[in-house]
Amino acid sequence: MYFERFPRGNYIQPGTKTYKQVVDLFRRIKIRDKIKNEASLYSEYFVNNGERPEDIAGKHFGNPLLHWIILISNNVQDAYYEWPMTFQAFEDYIKDKYDNAEATHHYEKIQSSGPQKSIDYSHLIECNSTDAGAQSVSNREHEQRNQDKISRIRLLEPAFLPVLIEEFERLMNE
Repeated sequence: MYFERFPRGNYIQPGTKTYKQVVDLFRRIKIRDKIKNEASLYSEYFVNNGERPEDIAGKHFGNPLLHWIILISNNVQDAYYEWPMTFQAFEDYIKDKYDNAEATHHYEKIQSSGPQKSIDYSHLIECNSTDAGAQSVSNREHEQRNQDKISRIRLLEPAFLPVLIEEFERLMNE
């Protein structure tokens, strides 16, 4: 369904005079910032352990083939690396990446101006271990925060689905 909307081109097979019609996989589009930043078009959703874009699209839009809407709405270009890992995949990732998952990754403290609390840790700034109020953040905690961040996604309200699909098709055919 997703690639059906991509333009096609002719590709000559090396060493032959035979052309083959192929999908232009290099075509990319981006949702206009005006649409992407309009909060009323979206609801927030937290991806559950093991949920894939297809699962969410099936529940939210009634069609798992619309998984690409979930991905494009959240600027996910690589559903393997930019999508939340399962608990087991996360543990394997930590074990593979770090010799000691509980070792200090960095230090941080609460910023002196601006918000003093947030759900996404944006109120914290990286600092030296000797700074007043510095607290260590372990490798595991750092990676878990990254997972939590990408687990919070935005779901397009189903009523706006036809508009987004129409815009996508128009951009693909330009």
